[in-house]
Amino acid sequence: MKIASYNIENMFERATILDKDDWAKKNSVAKSRWDGARDALGNWSSLNAILRKEKYSAADKRKILDLLSALGLAKADENDEFILRQNRGHLLKRPRGKPAEVVAGGRGDWVGWVELQKEAVNEAATQNTARVIKAIDADVLAVVEAEDRTTLCRFNEQVLGGKEAGGVPYEHVMLIDGNDDRGIDVGLYTKKDHPVVSICSHVDDKTADGSKIFSRDCPQYEIRLPGGGSFLLLINHLKSKGYGVKAQSDAKRLAQATRVREIYESLRQAGHDRIAVVGDFNDTPDSSPLAPLLTDSDLKDVSEHPAYESDGRIGTFGDGNKSNKIDFILLSPKLFELVKHAGVFRLGVWGGKNGTLFPHLPTITKAEEAASDHAAIWAELGL
Repeated sequence: MKIASYNIENMFERATILDKDDWAKKNSVAKSRWDGARDALGNWSSLNAILRKEKYSAADKRKILDLLSALGLAKADENDEFILRQNRGHLLKRPRGKPAEVVAGGRGDWVGWVELQKEAVNEAATQNTARVIKAIDADVLAVVEAEDRTTLCRFNEQVLGGKEAGGVPYEHVMLIDGNDDRGIDVGLYTKKDHPVVSICSHVDDKTADGSKIFSRDCPQYEIRLPGGGSFLLLINHLKSKGYGVKAQSDAKRLAQATRVREIYESLRQAGHDRIAVVGDFNDTPDSSPLAPLLTDSDLKDVSEHPAYESDGRIGTFGDGNKSNKIDFILLSPKLFELVKHAGVFRLGVWGGKNGTLFPHLPTITKAEEAASDHAAIWAELGL
């Protein structure tokens, strides 16, 4: 059986502001532009948190107006990057010639939210994503940053199974909507002889103070094996380091990693010994937030297995530097013993400013056509 994890960075559409983020992160001269986009996303997240309150205090209303102004929504409900949805009732009143004012007293007075504008992903990039998936040919593929199950199905049938990619569509497609307002979720493709036989969502797991732990979800899948028996798969996309205050992001990621370890250990105690924990953890192996998984558990990183085929680059994101090893396949001791081959598939990534750091697919002629900024990681197990 071949298992893989791949952050595809959205299949068909993504937020316009995220495209600016990617461009800015790749160009040092545009650091101020990246900082501005990061601040805007932080303001957007803070605003939606306030809008969910049952009652808006006077201070809340002032903060709502400040954040709407920062997002460019004080005078209109829409711009190139954000949309204020007021589906029923009204949050704001904008008197002619006067400042806007919050007229809703709380969540119950109106139905709406602030969302990100979306635009289509480069079509060549979408086709190259399919080519990467075809080349990996995993029996079980964890997909990070998928929009929804409908999109996963459409991509599977129309793109992966289309003439250009020439792949074979997966038989089983699953995605559970998570907690991210941007629609960034984790999903699953499996082949016909690897059906999903049970699903458990952890989307509502909470901390002691009542806040939700996972930014997306930590879905738990039981997957039947062709020869009998099954194994368990936990898919993750932990809190990014890119947005918000570092200490808060680190604390969130630590809480998530701690909860994943608790779930893993409870499964071990229940008698399960074939478990894989995979995904984009948004941090490095030596980081404190990932210690619950990589130091304080018996999970083993597949990249440390003797059968792991290194291409000379440790990282899985961007240029593959050591500081960019953020995608993982962690295996329980039983599965780790069964590893036959493992490695990283980097041909879908544009390496360096001119794409010359390492080989990529011949159909990738410029950075915008890259399948993803993430390399896929894979492991072949004797199951």
